Amino acid sequence: MAMQQNVKQRKKGVQYLWIVLLICGFLPLALARGTEVEPAGPSAKDKCPVCGMFVAKYPDFLAAIRFQDGAKFFFDGPKDMFKYYLDITKYHPERKQSDIKAMDVTDYYTLSRINAYEATYIVDSDIFGPMGRELIPLAQESDAQDFMKDHGGKAVLKFKDVTLPVVKSLD
Repeated sequence: MAMQQNVKQRKKGVQYLWIVLLICGFLPLALARGTEVEPAGPSAKDKCPVCGMFVAKYPDFLAAIRFQDGAKFFFDGPKDMFKYYLDITKYHPERKQSDIKAMDVTDYYTLSRINAYEATYIVDSDIFGPMGRELIPLAQESDAQDFMKDHGGKAVLKFKDVTLPVVKSLD
């Protein structure tokens, strides 16, 4: 009888151990799922809401805006993303800047998606995007001087300094 109780206690202990291991193993994965760093890329059918171009053809200049409600819009370059952002009601009257969850641009050097709010932008360089003259995003502010030595540019701007007149001057 004592032997049966001992076996039952061991089985129960092993079951608890498995439960703990499962929780410890899957909990970080479950939590990470809710903290997506960058949105999935555009499909072949996604068009820029500003110019109507198919954006998947231009991954080197890709920009994106994600809204709190889960909607995502992709742009063929930062210039069109800023046109949208700075005059959002022109393109979607029901949306507001305060509804935006995240904005991403593609770093010129690494081609990785970076936070648009933290990027540095070069204005009017000799690098052209799909829509001509473009704002060139860089993840590292220290890359700006090297970029300008190689490609020119009139100014180095932070996100807050990019205005509608600046963007329209590139058209």
